[in-house]
Amino acid sequence: MSVTTSLAPRTAPEPVDSGTGTGTGPPGATVPVVALGTLLLLATYTMPIAIVPDTVRELHAGPGGPAWVLSAIGLGLSAALLITGSLADDFGRRRVFTAGALGLAVSSALTALAPSLPLYVVGRALQGVAGAAIMSAGLGLLAHNHQGPARGRAMAAYGSSIGAGMVVGPLLGAGLALAHRSAPYWFSAGAALAVAAIARRMPESRAEHPRRPDVWGTLTLGPGLIALTAALIEGRQGWQRPVVDALMVVAVLLLAGYAATALRGRAPMLDPRMFARPAFAAATFGALIVGVAVIAVAAYLGTVFQGTLGLSALGAALLLGLWSAAAAITSFVIGRVHVLPDARHRFAAGLLVAAVGFVGLYGLTPADSWTRAVPGLLVGGFGVGLVNTALARLAVESVPVDRASMGSGANSTARYMGASIGAALVVALVDAGGIDLAILVAAGLAVLGALVTLGLRQSE
Repeated sequence: MSVTTSLAPRTAPEPVDSGTGTGTGPPGATVPVVALGTLLLLATYTMPIAIVPDTVRELHAGPGGPAWVLSAIGLGLSAALLITGSLADDFGRRRVFTAGALGLAVSSALTALAPSLPLYVVGRALQGVAGAAIMSAGLGLLAHNHQGPARGRAMAAYGSSIGAGMVVGPLLGAGLALAHRSAPYWFSAGAALAVAAIARRMPESRAEHPRRPDVWGTLTLGPGLIALTAALIEGRQGWQRPVVDALMVVAVLLLAGYAATALRGRAPMLDPRMFARPAFAAATFGALIVGVAVIAVAAYLGTVFQGTLGLSALGAALLLGLWSAAAAITSFVIGRVHVLPDARHRFAAGLLVAAVGFVGLYGLTPADSWTRAVPGLLVGGFGVGLVNTALARLAVESVPVDRASMGSGANSTARYMGASIGAALVVALVDAGGIDLAILVAAGLAVLGALVTLGLRQSE
């Protein structure tokens, strides 16, 4: 049984998504614009990876500085993805996408001007909020405007843009920062304005029957996710501190309050009953595993390459770029060949291949050349490329057709919450047994994610 067939209700057809709106561009215009916006978002997300020490030093940050430099944008993404996804479905996906691009321009300028760590964190978190609008609305636009084989090609372009952004980001960060710490963020600001300008080419689309805004959900779910993410970031400096306990308590109360009302509400931002759908559960769990086992470890590899292999920031970014380049090329190619056409099987295969790539990075020592890491990076990147295209498709096909942006928001929220959890886990594992322990745990989690995904497939 296919994913889309299994999601069809027994008594009535799914709501039809409306293509009416103010946009006049052809449907095909969505692919290059959404891909460009997604590439820019991922580049902005990964820019600080290679320049963390320099950024911390110039902002006069304390011991917690590195964690906040790397994770602040995830704070905004985690909090806003579901909200922006629901807004895009109900009020117009092109409109929300364009607003996100403009917001990314403004927030990037604020980040560039930040003279201290607190203001830098605010700027990066606002970049995350703006990026959430780009990501959730963009994937919804692709799902609405492309069906059948064309959707597969669109999702391949989307997945490729994720990998390309992860190649470009660290390189831009390391290269432009040679001029000034703020230069990468000024670049993001200018590029985001360009994306907002060309977004007018895309046709507008929204749900045929918009729902009332979920005010209670906005007041509880977003702040609850902010508190949880902040607790995970602060926890890396010690889990027994009062600030971590307080943030965890706030997160539990807010998220429990959302769940209690969402189960009774008529139009919640994210209906908890959606998790009864095997496809939605598989897509969300899979995204969480990708965040924990893939994104978090990949983000830490730049530090390993500098500290263990003795590379410069730019050298580490170039080496890590092999992983992302392999992912981008795989995503692009896979949409044009009929290998593992079922998204669930492709996703599971991608996780297994990524696990093999992680094992290839096991045992790096200061005596090793940088070439020792190349095979593991290429294999891991190939697996991530499979994952990116499959997960994008699962995200929109696991929800009703008029909730495509909400599905994207839920999936991406799980991915970036997983990245926050994984970042805390990686630090703890490295402290306990070194990077090799973290790599083995990540590989094990990837295998577990593949098996669970296939098991849910069989239960449909």
